[in-house]
Amino acid sequence: MPSEAVTGEDPFNQEPVSILRQPKAVWATAGASVVAFMGIGLVDPILPSIAKGLEATPSQVSLLFTSYFLITAVAMLVTGFVSSRIGGRKTLLAGLALVVVFAALSGTSSSVGELVGFRAGWGLGNALFVSTALAVIVGAAAGGSSAAILLYESALGLGMACGPLLGALLGDASWRYPFFGTAALMAIGFVCITAFLKEQPRPARKTSLLDPVKALGHGGLASVAASAFFYNYAFFTILAFTPFVLNMTPYKSGAVFFAWGLLLAVFSVLVAPRLQQRFGSLKVLGASLVLLAADLVVLGYGSHTTAIVCTIVSGALIGMNNTVYTELALGVSDAPRPVASAGYNLVRWFAAAAAPYLAPKIEEWSNIHIPFVVAAAASVIGAIVVWVRRSALSHEAEELEPKHATEDGVTVFAN
Repeated sequence: MPSEAVTGEDPFNQEPVSILRQPKAVWATAGASVVAFMGIGLVDPILPSIAKGLEATPSQVSLLFTSYFLITAVAMLVTGFVSSRIGGRKTLLAGLALVVVFAALSGTSSSVGELVGFRAGWGLGNALFVSTALAVIVGAAAGGSSAAILLYESALGLGMACGPLLGALLGDASWRYPFFGTAALMAIGFVCITAFLKEQPRPARKTSLLDPVKALGHGGLASVAASAFFYNYAFFTILAFTPFVLNMTPYKSGAVFFAWGLLLAVFSVLVAPRLQQRFGSLKVLGASLVLLAADLVVLGYGSHTTAIVCTIVSGALIGMNNTVYTELALGVSDAPRPVASAGYNLVRWFAAAAAPYLAPKIEEWSNIHIPFVVAAAASVIGAIVVWVRRSALSHEAEELEPKHATEDGVTVFAN
């Protein structure tokens, strides 16, 4: 979490309120969110160890990401349906309970097939929790939605940074320990939310299973989702395939991805909003996607040291992309934000599921360089989609900067 108070403005009360002055319910939810996002990068430093321990190939171990994100993508059709019927608190607790059970089971796996299956159950729990946490934080936070969203994004960045670090620290002893550690932390989150979070008001209208799909009928939202699909292929090629290329000890790999996560957090929360205000959202997004493509090519063909540097630098570009994509997805259509977010995530998480599986396969069919070339091409295609569809996106992009800006120039956003 930020060490200094960052203020947001309540639209109904123009007096700024510190982001740090929040009810216990908000801190409990934000703390659990950190652990939930840690689960995404947790396995990065221990992928080679898992492959060795379970006598599996890189492509088999990469299915840990594929099963996780495939279930997460499909679950986007379910989360709004569930939370609009049983309420945010119960949905959070259900998601946490699933993560606790399946994370613990992951640590007991005796084969890669079992581990892949347990990660799929973990993905369902994480989808229920993460998709609901933002709405709960916004509903319970003091200081208006701006402060709440900034708090949520800080939790996202901190979790993405600390996940690989936890995986390295615990995984140095055994690849099983990071899974048990995550289960224990999420169990603590379950207790905290049970104790401090009261039930939130349910939406006036219940969400149907097809609402996210219908929302994609809007040309602007469909364009954002399509571009994000190709971008996420590049993103998760780095996250899931690079550990095999670096082939480092859990500690060293964890340090690399910790640095990667720190840049992701800083650039998503602090740097990207300022660049958006100066250059515009679409220019920032297009330039960042092209730079990410260049970074991937250098990563794929450079020396081992160069690959480490490019991996860390990619965190900055990914952080900027995440910010702009999320803002566009939530604002480009007239669909309710949870529905628009679900439709957008439905599309992009399929790419997150595909990349970890395809990248090792492409290496088997060709050589170690080509998976990064394919990922670079995907990033360029994402930029081309933004350029071709700029007329459908430009109006909303121009609206975003002044609409979400705070007095100190920090733009806030939602995932």
